[in-house]
Amino acid sequence: MPDLKQIQQLDLNLLKVFESLYQEQNMTRCAERLHITPSAVSHAIKRLRLCLEDPLFERSQNRMLPTPACQRMAPMILDNLSRLRQILQQWGEFEPQTSTHHFRIGMHDAIEPAVLPQIAHLLAHQAPHTTFASVKVERSQLTRALASGHIDMALDVAMPINLPVRHEKVFDDSFSILVDKHHEMVNLATQQAYFDAQHVSVSHRPSGAVLEDLILQQQGMARQLVVRCQNYYAAKEMIKHTDWLLTAPTSLANRLKDEQLHLLAMPFTMPTIETHMYWHENTEHDRALTWFRQLVSNLKG
Repeated sequence: MPDLKQIQQLDLNLLKVFESLYQEQNMTRCAERLHITPSAVSHAIKRLRLCLEDPLFERSQNRMLPTPACQRMAPMILDNLSRLRQILQQWGEFEPQTSTHHFRIGMHDAIEPAVLPQIAHLLAHQAPHTTFASVKVERSQLTRALASGHIDMALDVAMPINLPVRHEKVFDDSFSILVDKHHEMVNLATQQAYFDAQHVSVSHRPSGAVLEDLILQQQGMARQLVVRCQNYYAAKEMIKHTDWLLTAPTSLANRLKDEQLHLLAMPFTMPTIETHMYWHENTEHDRALTWFRQLVSNLKG
């Protein structure tokens, strides 16, 4: 086991060398990236090896491959270094045109096609040196993910939430139906035909009603589910050349539609889907995140 005293006295600059070598897997490229000599890289890794009592990297031809222990622990170390950089970047004024801030947004992949291109376009013009990442977060872990800084904000459907998490509505969306172009509903889409048909549903959860079924249940209605999958792009392929239906948010359905599929309006009234932005109150006055929330609040579904 590593000596606790050595850990407490560890030169944190060594972790920067560790991060670079883990990513480059090559002493020379690591040295070039850090503007130091390969000898200095070797010396830094040697000090870490002694402190952590693990080889960390093993040479294989011209590559430095992480040991199993290193492979297990490195992602956590790199993640925390990234968070530390974000914290340090938050000091002082936030200047969009010069900032290199990295934003992390929690969202379901069904929302990504509608919002990620918009965010990328806006950042490219207003904050060209910033970067961002879309991160999957379970709804049950949302408060924890925001509090820990794992994500800066989240975009998701409207749901009950309490302080310290704040939220505001960003946009509304409706539901539409995707069917094979030869489906009989293309010529006559009725409520009866919808409920007589078999349906494909999409959810990352292994069981439980999906959003549209919850809405239907509230109206005293239920549909016949034949397949449950995790991805809308897989679902759209399954309904081709079948009589199955895929119900999806209209913004997403428009992007899924291709030459084999036809897009139909719902043949009965369903409430719109509200997409909300969620953030932790401890970031309420952070200049970078306040600016980013304002940018996101202008998105369209």
